Amino acid sequence: MYKLNIVLFEPQIPQNTGNIARTCAVTGAALHLVEPLGFEIDDKKLKRAGLDYWDKLDITYYKNTDDFFSRVSGNFFFFTTKGRQNHSEVSYPDDNVYIIFGREDAGIDEKILHDNIDRCVRIPMRNTLRSLNLSNSVAIAAYEVLRQWDYPELSSEGRLTKY
Repeated sequence: MYKLNIVLFEPQIPQNTGNIARTCAVTGAALHLVEPLGFEIDDKKLKRAGLDYWDKLDITYYKNTDDFFSRVSGNFFFFTTKGRQNHSEVSYPDDNVYIIFGREDAGIDEKILHDNIDRCVRIPMRNTLRSLNLSNSVAIAAYEVLRQWDYPELSSEGRLTKY
């Protein structure tokens, strides 16, 4: 059974979270938001970025990372610039995968990364630059997992019928 979960630890920018919500809606991934959030859930910027997809989300909120880890179990993959292996080198199991991302300005807490060093992965990029945008990173990671799973329940047919 395929179950992709996208987890955001303390996201700060509403537009990023809105874009990620849209990615979740179109791929069928569940969204997990771990507080504190850097915005209110009813923020106009969040809703605008998510457009009319917000009501199509499977979304769960957590008070903090301890709350998250106490309530869920599965196959965790922590996306970080400090990861030792590339995201595309990992074989993602086809059951209950959680791809986890940290806040835009600080990433994932160092203790969590240290405790899960074998589950830390990175997206390749130039060494001279800090990182990709969070919503871009989530999309890259989600689609790599889905590619490995052969895009379950996603249509590969185009939507346009004629020009």
